[in-house]
Amino acid sequence: MKRTSDEPAFVLHRYDWSESSLILEVFTRRHGRVALVAKGAKRPSSSFRPVLLPLQPLRLAFGGDAEIRTLRSAEWVGGQVMPTGDALLSGYYLNELLLRLLARDDPHPRLFDAYAAAVQVIASEHGEALQPALRAFELLLLREAGFLPALQAQTPTQEPLLPQARYALQPEGGLVAAPEGERASLAGHRWRALQAALDDPAPYSATLRAASAMPELKPQLRQLLHYHCGVATLRTRQLMLDLQSL
Repeated sequence: MKRTSDEPAFVLHRYDWSESSLILEVFTRRHGRVALVAKGAKRPSSSFRPVLLPLQPLRLAFGGDAEIRTLRSAEWVGGQVMPTGDALLSGYYLNELLLRLLARDDPHPRLFDAYAAAVQVIASEHGEALQPALRAFELLLLREAGFLPALQAQTPTQEPLLPQARYALQPEGGLVAAPEGERASLAGHRWRALQAALDDPAPYSATLRAASAMPELKPQLRQLLHYHCGVATLRTRQLMLDLQSL
């Protein structure tokens, strides 16, 4: 039986498996997305009960070679407050993206580090300040999943971007010259700045700074994410809209 210990992880989703146990979808640094069974986790006396929370850094030990492995231990690492309100919904949104776009047992250590950084930012931000944090993670997730084209050249021709010309990101066409008057587009020098940020040794913080003044990114990344997720609207986004309408 294969065993893993002291593995950095976050709980992405949990659902009932039996009267006393849970199935967990967790994002780990060295193993990617993994499914675990937490036996007895719903019992009042279980040591898992207060620990297996979303958006909290954990250290896990688990074993087994089946599709769903067995959780052996879980330790809360600490260091951040549980997000609330819009920040909590933003965290759930990131979790939904990971569940939809990442295959199980496919390691993405750089993306794990970006997710940990994004959760820290989300826990301390509110309102519109959350948006750059989400855009930065979306860009890094799309790149790690192989869905983001190079942002320093036009995708169809591979010609370099002109600094002041405007370009739009399309699901099937990649980065292309934007039609005149297209609002959901960015100037070439801004796309190149985003590419430089993605290539930075600390890509999340660099991309966060680069995306902080680019509201035009939101509709373009949303369209690309929905296309690759295969849905018209993500569940967490629909929940946000429903709460706003109330």
